[in-house]
Amino acid sequence: MTWEILNIIGTLAFAVSGAIIAMEEDYDILGVHVLGFTTAFGGGTIRNLLIGSPIEDIWAQGELFIIAFIVNTIVFFLPNFLIEHWHRWGIFFDAIGLAAFAIQGAFVAVQIGAPLSAVIVAATLTGSGGGMIRDVFAGRKPMIFRADIYALWAALAGLMIGLNLIQGPWMTVALFVAVITFRMLSVHYKWQLPRRSIS
Repeated sequence: MTWEILNIIGTLAFAVSGAIIAMEEDYDILGVHVLGFTTAFGGGTIRNLLIGSPIEDIWAQGELFIIAFIVNTIVFFLPNFLIEHWHRWGIFFDAIGLAAFAIQGAFVAVQIGAPLSAVIVAATLTGSGGGMIRDVFAGRKPMIFRADIYALWAALAGLMIGLNLIQGPWMTVALFVAVITFRMLSVHYKWQLPRRSIS
């Protein structure tokens, strides 16, 4: 049940995020659906390719594709004043998707008996991969490479799950909330990882 809820939450959040960014870039309805689907399913696709999980499992999620299609369509036809209101929450939606898919990706890797390093990679790529592809398609600098901390929270979630520190649905929910909270705090306080310029 927790697995299914995380899948639905992540799909909804990332589909909304992708659709809104597509509309900001003045894409047509096809572009809105492409970015919505890419954001919602891109991370899981990359994860399956890298950890050896069957890639066709992505296409077995028929209900989630329907959910993403409906959400993308609804967002496309919403009045502008609602889109502008939702845009203020765009980072929050992205944080929800990051948390849900990072945790889900880590559990996928654990279930197939992947080593700790693969669990961390699966969490990071599932959580941030779809958004990274979305930003590239939209001609933007990927959020994962921006100044405020992003993918680190997904990696830490994967580390905790890989070390078997998360047991049961309540701890999973607590981790979900923690990832969202730290992501939003990193945006609010502009927390940054060390960086260096050679220019």
